[in-house]
Amino acid sequence: MEITGLVSALVTGLVVGALGRLVVPGRQPLGCLFTILLGIVGAVLGKVAGDALDVGPLLVFVFQVLAAAVLVALVALPQRRR
Repeated sequence: MEITGLVSALVTGLVVGALGRLVVPGRQPLGCLFTILLGIVGAVLGKVAGDALDVGPLLVFVFQVLAAAVLVALVALPQRRR
């Protein structure tokens, strides 16, 4: 992977992760790097789902944000119960 691809993945992960955290109500005790990681995973999962359903780029972005939101909610769930 080239450096531009790595930077692009990090920026996409940051945006998708931040939007995913905004979608989930309440406070999530996640750091910035963990948010980026969840955003990257959510972006990949949303891209795979969008490609499988053969939808347009806007809907792929929505899938990416929703996937990141689900990941944020799953990660923050055990910490909310404390």
